[in-house]
Amino acid sequence: MRAIVCTEPGTLERIDIDPPEPKAGMVSVDIKAVGICGTDFHIYKGLHPFLAYPRIMGHELSGVVVEGARSDSLPPGTPVVINPYLSCGTCVACRKGKPNCCATLQVLGVHIDGGMCERIQVPEENLYPAGDLGLRDAAMIEFLAIGAHAVRRSEIAPGSRVLVVGAGPIGIGTALFATLAGGPDGHVAVMDVSSRRLATVTDTLGFSETILAGDSALDEVDRLTGGERYDLVFDATGNAKAMERSFDFVASGGTLVMVGVLKASITFDDPEFHRKEMTIRASRNATKEDFETVMNAVAAGKIPMDAINTHRDTLDALPEAMPAWLASDEPPIKAIVTV
Repeated sequence: MRAIVCTEPGTLERIDIDPPEPKAGMVSVDIKAVGICGTDFHIYKGLHPFLAYPRIMGHELSGVVVEGARSDSLPPGTPVVINPYLSCGTCVACRKGKPNCCATLQVLGVHIDGGMCERIQVPEENLYPAGDLGLRDAAMIEFLAIGAHAVRRSEIAPGSRVLVVGAGPIGIGTALFATLAGGPDGHVAVMDVSSRRLATVTDTLGFSETILAGDSALDEVDRLTGGERYDLVFDATGNAKAMERSFDFVASGGTLVMVGVLKASITFDDPEFHRKEMTIRASRNATKEDFETVMNAVAAGKIPMDAINTHRDTLDALPEAMPAWLASDEPPIKAIVTV
């Protein structure tokens, strides 16, 4: 079958591999669509902290069941959303109901080969019937679930004043679900280093309050909040300097949620941290609950999927398309590759 492999940073190759052999407890799924994530770009550029090459990428996946499912809800031909987080089920995190941070977690397309190919095998519990969702939208559920999980981790209260730092796909997903969770009295602002990207989130996604990151960002935060700053700050940058700066934007008694991950250490000012009695939370991946939250929101028309899916191409074209997207003045919010 066809596959795309990242053999080393900066190199994607088209290869032919054998289809996976059926295994007990695993379901064979024909991949139909793959979302391209910041993680995939990091892998391509050699910046991901948890990866060995060569690697078949692809963890934002939709497909159709071929065989192997025991459940009556997953007969052959069923369109599915694929949860790419493969957990052990027995470690301390799994016993706490947190398989998203399993002690031995393997993520498709990161720790093990993923879905940039024609067929994979997945544990049955990692497949969710897509229902009326199209296969394109089904492939976009996972990245949105990361934002939904971050919002759930934040314990956001209705009417919260929220800042999302980083207007990439994960930041956009976080902002969308913070808006839904904050209710009609909530307030969500978006910050980014790119004025072009901020214009995009304003023009196509409706976020009217944006802040250009830089030397004057804190002054703008104070102007917009009357000097009180934000109850909740979500950092979705994956950039050490930006993550350290995000501490400054949090109100006294507020919370900072680290959504992005990077291959580095970060530091913060301890007296200021204690003065504010801040809360810091990490947010990793997502759980079935978050996938269901997103699927329900998409089905209800609450998420502008057409606006988010800015780029499209085919599996065979990916070795040329990915470097072109990275070099573009207008990189994707979300690119979808069809198989």
